[in-house]
Amino acid sequence: MMNTLTIEVRPLRDSLANAAQAMEDLVPTETSISFDSPELLWKVLTAKRWELLKVMVGAGPLALREIARRTGRAVKSVHMDVHALLDAGVIERRAAGFILPYDAVHVDFFLKAG
Repeated sequence: MMNTLTIEVRPLRDSLANAAQAMEDLVPTETSISFDSPELLWKVLTAKRWELLKVMVGAGPLALREIARRTGRAVKSVHMDVHALLDAGVIERRAAGFILPYDAVHVDFFLKAG
């Protein structure tokens, strides 16, 4: 079974209600990170940060310099983006480096009329 992170846009109250229900039912749920609006999602998950995720998925722990090398970017700018992804809970820091601990990332949201 593939370990997938789902990134979604949904109101905080809905995310909290689902988490509370899952705890009450003692049923494991898929791992997800929710953003309250598409604008917030794009503020956190910029194109440059998406590039980092693309090189990190399935790669295991990577040193900051290795992530910079694989993306062809300066270490300083990669450092800022890695920390933004850490703060958002998308990646993790381990002793061996930074890791995206998922086999896949799925982004899910709708654009619909008012």
